[in-house]
Amino acid sequence: MTESPSRKLIIAIDGPAGAGKSTIASRLARKLGYINLESGAMYRALALKAIEWDLSFDDEAALLKAAENARIQLEPSMGGNRVLLDGRDVSSRIRERDVTEAASRVSVHPQVRALMVARQREMGTGGGVVMEGRDIGTKVFPDADLKIFLDADPVIREQRRLDQQKIRGGSVPDIAADMAAELRARDQRDRTRASSPLVAASDAVILDSTRLSEDDVLGRVEELVREKMERS
Repeated sequence: MTESPSRKLIIAIDGPAGAGKSTIASRLARKLGYINLESGAMYRALALKAIEWDLSFDDEAALLKAAENARIQLEPSMGGNRVLLDGRDVSSRIRERDVTEAASRVSVHPQVRALMVARQREMGTGGGVVMEGRDIGTKVFPDADLKIFLDADPVIREQRRLDQQKIRGGSVPDIAADMAAELRARDQRDRTRASSPLVAASDAVILDSTRLSEDDVLGRVEELVREKMERS
């Protein structure tokens, strides 16, 4: 899939945890030759800094100061983004469960989100980006050329998260019991937070991936991109 170099799109993919948006965004960006701006990785990096500094996830002022001082970089690679925190590669560390849980807690604070959104907009200046998260189409890039809200049945999303943990070498008996509870709690925080709650933009295309394979979802998203390019 290619496009005219004079017209680079901004593509926003939102959705809850486990819907598959990170994988789809990464694969789509590679196909288009775009940058994959992974907003979740940025919040995860901040959460890791909070853990390492022993900051309370409820202390907005302390978290804001940490965010202001943090240097978070996303570097494209063949296997997806490398995430650098203050020059240190934390790509693997930020995928661990304690950071995943912390990320959804540090991200609820309005001032923290405002600062991160400003940085994300800077990174997307000029287009040629695929950005995924929970408020990309509603807050970060409200004028995105294409907005997609990727969703799936909670049971399917829980199973996908469990499969990811198994692939990473986790012990199924240790993680299966509370995986569903964690995902439901995260959904609740994301959908009810005061600042930029998880909701589909009014002009987003809603895709339900419950009964679709990863390739099926990517194929449908590519169709939407082609349609947008033709109209543009």
